[in-house]
Amino acid sequence: MAVSDLTVAKVQQLPDVLLQEVIDFIDFLLLRQGQTRWQLWTSFTEALGLAENDMADYLANLQQYEEKLARGEISW
Repeated sequence: MAVSDLTVAKVQQLPDVLLQEVIDFIDFLLLRQGQTRWQLWTSFTEALGLAENDMADYLANLQQYEEKLARGEISW
């Protein structure tokens, strides 16, 4: 049996809830295969990580600000 036939046979055995994971993994493999697209993806994920880190700092600062407002230490 060819590898592609074996793959199709195994995919057909999966329940529907797992098929989206298979699709996502195939998309990942195809993306990784194209070097330029892979570099763009890694750049994007790095930028996303930085954005999330900056947002965490923002939220922490906002919480401190709100607590100072609640205690009356600062006013609008």
